[in-house]
Amino acid sequence: MLRVYGVWFLTSLRYLLSVRDIMMAMLHHCSIPLARVAVRPSPRTRAAISFATASSPRATPQSQVLLGLSENDLQKLAIDFGQQGFRGKQLYHLIYKRKVRDIQEFVQVPLAFRNELEEAGWKVGRSPIFNKVVATDGTIKLLLKLEDNRLIETVGIPVEDDKGSVRLTACVSSQVGCPLRCSFCATGKGGFSRNLRSHEIVEQVLAIEEVFKRRVSNVVFMGMGEPMLNLKAVLEAHHCLNKDIQIGQRMMTISTVGVPNTIKKLASHKLQSTLAVSLHAPNQKLRETIVPSAKSYPLDALMKDCKEYFQETNRRVSFEYALLAGINDSVDNAVELAKLLHEYGSGYHVNLIPFNPIEGSEFRRPYRKAVQAFVNALESAKITTSVRQTRGLDANAACGQLRNNFQKNPLVTDSDNLESQLPNMDLAVTS
Repeated sequence: MLRVYGVWFLTSLRYLLSVRDIMMAMLHHCSIPLARVAVRPSPRTRAAISFATASSPRATPQSQVLLGLSENDLQKLAIDFGQQGFRGKQLYHLIYKRKVRDIQEFVQVPLAFRNELEEAGWKVGRSPIFNKVVATDGTIKLLLKLEDNRLIETVGIPVEDDKGSVRLTACVSSQVGCPLRCSFCATGKGGFSRNLRSHEIVEQVLAIEEVFKRRVSNVVFMGMGEPMLNLKAVLEAHHCLNKDIQIGQRMMTISTVGVPNTIKKLASHKLQSTLAVSLHAPNQKLRETIVPSAKSYPLDALMKDCKEYFQETNRRVSFEYALLAGINDSVDNAVELAKLLHEYGSGYHVNLIPFNPIEGSEFRRPYRKAVQAFVNALESAKITTSVRQTRGLDANAACGQLRNNFQKNPLVTDSDNLESQLPNMDLAVTS
């Protein structure tokens, strides 16, 4: 019996060795490597795999959104779908120059390629305009309906200079709602849902251009939300707006009420854009009553970070100061503010914002005489000062008024309920 099993074992071993020899011979002599004989993944699969492993932060696959991808990203995407590289350039032109909203409207691109993109889950990344409110001064507030049926507001502000040329500013949101709940701001009262993705920030600028039928010249990150709490997406959107939409960095402003450690992070990018810090008070005690988050970020620490930001970037910091009647608008407040700014450097600019009324607020707008007295006190202390012109007030589109009922809870999509929701909407925006 042992002899029989031994013969069987030796026979099997010779067979296995012969198979190995044959395979080794094939690898040595065959002109086509076995790796190439394997079944190739489809263009859709290859595109997904390629973008899943891409190192560029602007080419993450989770979104499957074209808006926000660079020209190189789009060329690579086209090649991964089995297309020639110039198809990516066509995509770039259609998205950023022609501002096309839908893949099926890419008529210069082969239908098969369009269909493959859609089948793989790709889309341009443009949200529909849900509603539009036009103020008497020409300011337009748009409500965009996001993919999850939440609404965000963005504002287009046309300003004509002395020479008759028009500057169009887009005030963009960075979050759906805001978690910081500043006492004078409507956005925080409406609740907070989530951060916006970078393409959801960029598309606001494209929507403003679409409505005004002209290019946006300036962008301010002063809409709904705290930009520094969504800094990664804000920086990606800033890069896209600069490189792809071609808006100069110096024509953009990033606003913050102050979030610990983020100003230093922003400084490390050495942007040429303006940093606007919402100060609203000249001392810690008063600031805590107006800005609840100030408790975790003391005024001294904030001012120190602003000083270091200027030293690292050589870009002056602009301080936003909402004037609230009887709260922070006295001449003594102005003198204390000037002393604070001089303590932490020079070259600062203060942008005063007379309070814009919001429903349910106990605050009041100061009289013009009080505003001018505040300005005079700052200027006499050699602080450069400006007063923000109120725009879009009759459309609830002025600074601090940005809010809607669907920041926290999504819009009901049932067509029977849609009309009933519109009249009850609190349409509001910041600028």
